[in-house]
Amino acid sequence: MSRTLSDVLAAIRPVDPALFPVAKAHLDNLTKPRGSLGRLEELAARLFAISGGQPPVVDPARIYVCAGDHGVAEAGVSLFPQEVTRQMVANFLAGGAGINVLAATAGIDLRVVDAGCLGEPFPAHPRFAGARVASGTASFLNGPAMSREICVKALTLGVSLADQAAAEGVKALGTGDMGIANTTPSTALFCAYLGLSAKDITGPGTGLDTHGVARKAEVIDAGLALHRDVVASGDPVAILAALGGLEIACLAGLVLGAAANRLPIAVDGFISTAAYTAARAICPTVADYAVLSHASAEPGYAAIMSAMGQKPLLDLGLRLGEGTGAALALFLLRASANVYNDMATFAAAGVNSGEA
Repeated sequence: MSRTLSDVLAAIRPVDPALFPVAKAHLDNLTKPRGSLGRLEELAARLFAISGGQPPVVDPARIYVCAGDHGVAEAGVSLFPQEVTRQMVANFLAGGAGINVLAATAGIDLRVVDAGCLGEPFPAHPRFAGARVASGTASFLNGPAMSREICVKALTLGVSLADQAAAEGVKALGTGDMGIANTTPSTALFCAYLGLSAKDITGPGTGLDTHGVARKAEVIDAGLALHRDVVASGDPVAILAALGGLEIACLAGLVLGAAANRLPIAVDGFISTAAYTAARAICPTVADYAVLSHASAEPGYAAIMSAMGQKPLLDLGLRLGEGTGAALALFLLRASANVYNDMATFAAAGVNSGEA
């Protein structure tokens, strides 16, 4: 039985800061100059703290690719028609997408979630997880994208995915998304949660030209204006319901569920970061468990990172979504855990540590 949102929030605890110097002492005693493995050492220390002081483990790992459709697509904010969402879900199931290739390359289990696609439910498939919450969202230009009840259902769907993974012995999670037009609600959420300007952070998404980007920013501004009272209230769930998407809310729940299960989670690019921002607004402690995988090539992402005071792990010019950056980040999490657990100490290897 799935947990209520309040139960999940009550279960999320910060990692113990006293574990970080313990991890650093161990890492400094390995056969290398201190700090010479850079951010891998930072990751290893975080994993040690997340594990509660046990040797860090990130395998097996799993990525959930959550899909949903958006009513705001009717405003012409994407170059692609909405049916592409369903077509790409079928591609994920068939194993032909970029995330399928990268997840397989990194040895990561991949599951697909129809959080809110339009049309009839998909036929059963071994890769499917969870159950659809609703068939797409409404346009936030006409009212809230979702009711609060539907939004909470999408959040708890994400939590249930994390709970299921933990029960099956998964040790690390990753986020992925699919939804035509979903950079529009994601941008609106960044503006609402972080006080940013749509004009400053709206990007081309699937490849809009300059005119298309300007039109998209106008749509986002119109949505923010319509929901100004909700934004001003500071209620993070109400903001997510007003401006977000079903797959975004599901991913936010996945982040919350990862933290409640003390699992590290690799957050993919622009859309997944919007979901993480929502989860962080609901419960700031999730930041202890999340690794921002990569710097999205969307032009507003740098300003978003600056506003959040965070630094993504990779910068490879990625802008596909699907969880592709998360797959690469999970490989690096595995590498950092293996460094922590498998490198020899100076004494064990008979290597001079350089200390008197």
